[in-house]
Amino acid sequence: MNSQWNPIGSDPLPEADALLQSPLGDTSRRCRIGRDVILREANAVASIADRLDHHFDAAVELLLRAKGRVIVTGMGKSGLIGQKIAATLSSTGTPAFFLHPVEAGHGDLGVVGAGDVVLAISKSAASDEIGELLPAFKRLGTPIILITGRLDGELARRVDVVLDAAVDGEAEPYDLVPTCSTTAALALGDALAVTLLSERGLTVEDFARLHPKGALGRRLLLTVGDLMHAGDQIPLVGISAPFKDVLVEMTRKRLGATGMLDPDGRLAGIFTDGDLRRHVERQGDLFALSAADVMTKNPKTISKSELAVVALGRMEDFKITILFVVADDGRPQGIIHLHDILTSGAV
Repeated sequence: MNSQWNPIGSDPLPEADALLQSPLGDTSRRCRIGRDVILREANAVASIADRLDHHFDAAVELLLRAKGRVIVTGMGKSGLIGQKIAATLSSTGTPAFFLHPVEAGHGDLGVVGAGDVVLAISKSAASDEIGELLPAFKRLGTPIILITGRLDGELARRVDVVLDAAVDGEAEPYDLVPTCSTTAALALGDALAVTLLSERGLTVEDFARLHPKGALGRRLLLTVGDLMHAGDQIPLVGISAPFKDVLVEMTRKRLGATGMLDPDGRLAGIFTDGDLRRHVERQGDLFALSAADVMTKNPKTISKSELAVVALGRMEDFKITILFVVADDGRPQGIIHLHDILTSGAV
């Protein structure tokens, strides 16, 4: 026990501005306490990493073989850690559900089915609430993994696999408040989730599909086809069209460009706002020219199946703001503008 580590007390804090402008003193002492807590928890996590062994491998194997879900359970602070572990497992491709051990005894046990695996968390391995559930889990034939700080505890003797989450002490001086122990349990849960992710070969795209509403989901799920302008919205003229038609089409569609089609309907070229300014500087009567005279041949294109962020990268590489979307035969299917991507939430 660190006799120099004392609670700060309950004096009201000064206003934020005054606190930031006050001379270091109590503030530096508070930082020392904070650093001590963080270092103690970091050391606790490092110590359990050093103790990972065949029991961890056995736990992963049980979870990989599960045909159902991972039922995570724990009381008090362990339960809160369990909720986070269940969420992490689910978000990384391992379906999981948090089951409160008290509610389980009043009907919620019905969520446990054949093929499930239980992941229980108990620092002391003596939780009465979890202990009372073990016979029910056994009757269902559900394998049980226990994360605990007491390998010799009662629960540890009654489960299939025990994961060692023992710590030397908590991060506060009285060794009462779960801090290091809950951090260690959380780290073990994360280790299981990431190992399972790796074993299953979960890709970034798979992860995005599990988070369709998040920024990562938008980034990795939105395709060019989702954002492109199609049909009558595509600015197109034939290569033999007079320049006037090129300008009218570009103005009407308001995308800053017009595509030129060859006689077979394939994209042959492009004319942009920038091209217009450059031609005005170099030539006199543009209206005497045809689309073929002013177009840029072999324009940059993209497939509609490509991700929107890929289209953005291509635009940045070539310093352009428009990409025509073409099929394998070269026929236009759409057009995508930089603004479409930036307003989509994909970046």
